[in-house]
Amino acid sequence: MGTQPDYAPRYPGSGRLKEKVALITGGDSGIGRATAILYAREGARLGILYHSNTEDAEEARAEIEQEGSEALLIKGDIGDKAFCEDAVAQMIDRFGQLDVLVSNAGEQHAVDAPENIEKEQIERTFRTNIFGTIFITQAALPHLERGARIICVTSVTAWKGQDMLIDYASTKGAILSFLRAMSSKLAPEGILVNGVAPGPIWTPLIPASFPEEAVEDFGKSAPLGRPGQPNEVAPALLFLACADSSYMTGQVLHPNGGELIGG
Repeated sequence: MGTQPDYAPRYPGSGRLKEKVALITGGDSGIGRATAILYAREGARLGILYHSNTEDAEEARAEIEQEGSEALLIKGDIGDKAFCEDAVAQMIDRFGQLDVLVSNAGEQHAVDAPENIEKEQIERTFRTNIFGTIFITQAALPHLERGARIICVTSVTAWKGQDMLIDYASTKGAILSFLRAMSSKLAPEGILVNGVAPGPIWTPLIPASFPEEAVEDFGKSAPLGRPGQPNEVAPALLFLACADSSYMTGQVLHPNGGELIGG
C-alpha cells in the first residue's frame, strides 16, 4: 500500500491500564492495531478480533508481545452474533475478566453514484459496522463491571457525510446514536460509553477502498493538510479507556486534522 501506517506508540508507558483486559475488534490493522499496541504498553492484556488477514493479526500480536503483554487472536465475522458471543466467551476463558471493549471493526466501499450502491454492499456494510457494534456490546455486557469502558469508533463522516461513502457514513451516524443511547442506559451501572470520530487516517482500508486518484489526494483537504496516522488516534482511545476520563460518558473525541465539528 505504499507508505506504511505508523502504529508505534510515541511515549513510554505509565501503567494506566495495568491489570486491565481489553477486547478490540479490527485490532489487526489501522487504528485498532495502534490502539492495541498502546494499550499493551500501558499494561493491558488484549483480545484481537479480526476478519481474515491472519498475517496482519500475527504481526500485531508480535508487536503486543514486544511491549511485554499478550494477545488472544480470534478470527471471524463481527457481523455474526454467534461469533461475537463465542469471542467474548474465549476472552473470559483466557483472561477471566473484561474491562475495556473497543468497537472498531469496520468496512467501506467507495461508490461514486448513489444509485449504483448494490443492495449486497449496503447490507454488508451495515452488518459489519453497526450490527457488529451492537452484537459485540451485547455479548460483552454481562461481563462488564462498574468502571468498565465501551469505546466506539465512529467517524467525521457521521457529521459531515462523504459523497463516495454514503452507506458507510450512514453506519457511522448510527454508531454515534448508539453510543449516546448506551451511555445514558449504562451510566447508573458505572459503565462509561464514549467514542472517537477520526478524520482522514492513513490505514490499509484507504487504498483498498478508494480509486487511485482519490488515494493520492487523501487527507490533503483537512486543515492540517495531510492524513493522520493510526498512532495519532490511539492516544484518544487510551484516554477513554483509563482513569483520566472517569467523568466522561456519551462524549466523542475528534482527532480529525482540524475539522470543526458542532452538534
